[in-house]
Amino acid sequence: MDLTSLLPYASFGVISFTAWAIISFFNGKQSRANERLDELRDPGRRGREESTASNMGRMLEKAAPALSQALQPKSELEVSELKIRLANAGFQSPNASSMYLAIKFCMLMVGALIGGGYGLTMYGFKQSGLAAIVIGGGVAFYLPELVLFLFKKSRQDKIFMSLPDALDLLVVCVEAGLGLDAGMRRVSEELIDSAPELCSEFDKCNFQLQIGRPRREVLHELGIRTGVDDLKALAAILIQADRFGSSVAQALRVQSDSMRVRRRQLAEERAQQTAVKMIFPLVLFIFPGIFVVLVGPAAINMYRQLLDK
Repeated sequence: MDLTSLLPYASFGVISFTAWAIISFFNGKQSRANERLDELRDPGRRGREESTASNMGRMLEKAAPALSQALQPKSELEVSELKIRLANAGFQSPNASSMYLAIKFCMLMVGALIGGGYGLTMYGFKQSGLAAIVIGGGVAFYLPELVLFLFKKSRQDKIFMSLPDALDLLVVCVEAGLGLDAGMRRVSEELIDSAPELCSEFDKCNFQLQIGRPRREVLHELGIRTGVDDLKALAAILIQADRFGSSVAQALRVQSDSMRVRRRQLAEERAQQTAVKMIFPLVLFIFPGIFVVLVGPAAINMYRQLLDK
């Protein structure tokens, strides 16, 4: 029996094992009430579970530098660009870059293994089989890049949409007599449920200001860390207001108005694009049905007349 005939049985076994593992995971998971009852019966249970999770995290952190060694950037510029991309996506821990590179290396190995297994099973030791290894490894290697881009874009869109409301509240706080630091702290407390991404950035800025870092550096890093152009412009305006001693409330109000205008223009632009975007589904899905309904009876009559002649 050759490998080609064994492939359906192997596929059936893998799919069955995966389905069984998923069903066992969801069925075996206890409810929160049962977990709390188990914790009350055995108070040390929660500590053991937390220690197990922390041990797994430590193992991953220890293995990440060795796994990511082959993919480490060669220059400081590449290192800083990678850290900025990870920070824009919300991963700001010190070992985020090594963990990300380790994930890419593991995905490369897994993709090459899967592609190699498929290619050698279907084509054997031929050029197509070797190409399957390269394609599988390449697709799996760049998959974390796609996921990181999606995380980054989603986070930046959320910050952009919640920034005008946060600025309005910050203007109210500053005009009421609070300083910029206290106003940012108040905004982060009030909007923690509706804008958690922006509030986390404000909290980090407040923490950096409390430990004594200059306000210019903190605001500059805020714009770079988020990657949102409007927040970079806001940081630049606040830095200028702090340097020249101008009114912070007036600068915030002007920036908030300009952001609202830009958001309204963006909504109008997307509304104008809908007519163009609807052409493709109309032509591909709706127009063929209308064509059949309108032209179908006439085509049938013409066909019958041709047969009668």
